[in-house]
Amino acid sequence: MHSLPQSLTKADQSRLIRAYEHLEYPSFAARLSSVVGTPIEMAMKLLPRTWYLNIQHCAEGCISKALDIAISNVRHKQGPRSDDRRYKMMGIATGAIGGFFGGPALLIELPMTTTVMLSSIANIARSQGEDLNSLETRMACMEVFALGGRSDSDDAAETGYYGLRMALELPIASASSFLAQQGLAARGNAPALVSLITTIAQRFGVVLSEKAVAEIIPIIGAAGGAFINSVFIQHFQDMAHSHFTMRRLERKYSPALIQAYYQRLKQNRATLVESKSTPINRRLPKAA
Repeated sequence: MHSLPQSLTKADQSRLIRAYEHLEYPSFAARLSSVVGTPIEMAMKLLPRTWYLNIQHCAEGCISKALDIAISNVRHKQGPRSDDRRYKMMGIATGAIGGFFGGPALLIELPMTTTVMLSSIANIARSQGEDLNSLETRMACMEVFALGGRSDSDDAAETGYYGLRMALELPIASASSFLAQQGLAARGNAPALVSLITTIAQRFGVVLSEKAVAEIIPIIGAAGGAFINSVFIQHFQDMAHSHFTMRRLERKYSPALIQAYYQRLKQNRATLVESKSTPINRRLPKAA
């Protein structure tokens, strides 16, 4: 049995840093704000209260459908590379529907967009050496929807990427155990699967709300909806690339080593931020 390497190559260190930047700062709202020219946090006030409930129900429906597809048969093409552009173009097409018909059409468009995103996420997973026949890989694909929906109010946001993976660990393990024992035919409304859907949908719903707000801001109708969807798809593609890069590095080295490097990055960034925010006279050593 070969021992795993104890240090990362420079190339893998660079890959880990790129993944870190996306996974620790996954602000979809910031991306949208730069596109529509309006701070999404302010624009959220434009969304009727009843819409939040509708969007949460929509999020649960989208995740339920995505999970159903994931555990049944994730479609994918053979080949060494992911095809992000093709899936982004498909997402742009579905986004144009929501933009053209306006508000209510969003609830029709989102399930289609989510299905496209799942296919793209699975394709990215395969390009990083994941086995799509594995239930573990398919559940890792579902994790991406939650990873892309972190917010400041999320309890797991304080501990970042690994904190959210830990928060998802129990729901995913319970769902996987149920599927392994009962099979796909018995999935129905199994509590283990319902719990997983709810956990992921709570975070995915944050992003859907931000997307909904951007689409009701009067920009360019169908063209605006298509453009917003391209940002939406890109956001989750970036999260998928980063998540499966982390998983590949964990397989190549070890989970403990990669997490140690990752936490060291967090500590270094936190120290740098604290240093910048501390007045210069407090950072200088006292004179003897």
